[in-house]
Amino acid sequence: MIFETHAHYDDEKFKNDQDETIKRVHDSGVDPIINVGASIESTKTTLALADKYDFIYAAVGVHPSDISGLNEETFDWLKKQTMLEKTVAVGEIGLDYYWDKEPDIQEAQRYWFKRQLSLAKESSLPVIIHSRDAAEDTMQIMKEACAQGIEGVIHCYSYSKEMALEFIKLGFYIGVGGVVTFKNAKKLVETVAEIPLDRILLETDCPYMAPEPKRGTRNDSSNIPYMIEKIASIKGITASEVEEITRKNAFNLFRKIKRWE
Repeated sequence: MIFETHAHYDDEKFKNDQDETIKRVHDSGVDPIINVGASIESTKTTLALADKYDFIYAAVGVHPSDISGLNEETFDWLKKQTMLEKTVAVGEIGLDYYWDKEPDIQEAQRYWFKRQLSLAKESSLPVIIHSRDAAEDTMQIMKEACAQGIEGVIHCYSYSKEMALEFIKLGFYIGVGGVVTFKNAKKLVETVAEIPLDRILLETDCPYMAPEPKRGTRNDSSNIPYMIEKIASIKGITASEVEEITRKNAFNLFRKIKRWE
């Protein structure tokens, strides 16, 4: 069985066949699945999916590009959601300077990133971190988080192998998805080769980032075997070893999900 640590099955791209897709993915051997909130609204739809399917769990949080939806009222609501039985992480939260260049917006991102990290601390939940073009600020904030005992994963990792090793020293995992199969993914391939397998989590970020040979199509969790095969090739081990160890890693981080095998 494959543990999918980052999906967005509440996305509009699944609106016409959501149930059919989720059933097909589950039948293909993916269980459990963490569906990840990225705004107040998508956190609500994520929680609805977790209520509907026993094998889907929720991460609650607001993506840095959606912080306009955060205020004291919505933050208080978000805090309450961290206490739900099927909420297993705070995310996806973090920093994204790729789209937002203005200093005031970046400052607001840092503010709400830290506030949401406080939710993880209070609820003893791990975090799912989005970081794009914000390596130094992310590292600094995560060092502070580490000092508070906060654990988590750097989702869709895109920085250097050296920085990945620094995150691992802090106790964080590295999220690896379809990008690792891309022909131009030299930096991520080098990172995967360098870091220990026991610090890698499998994720799709579906419906985005479909792996080769499905690149450019709508992604879903049934494509994870392509990533497993690539990681196995990089590491010089079997696909079954990658599947088993990354699954164990995910249960070690997302401890509210009870291991059943």
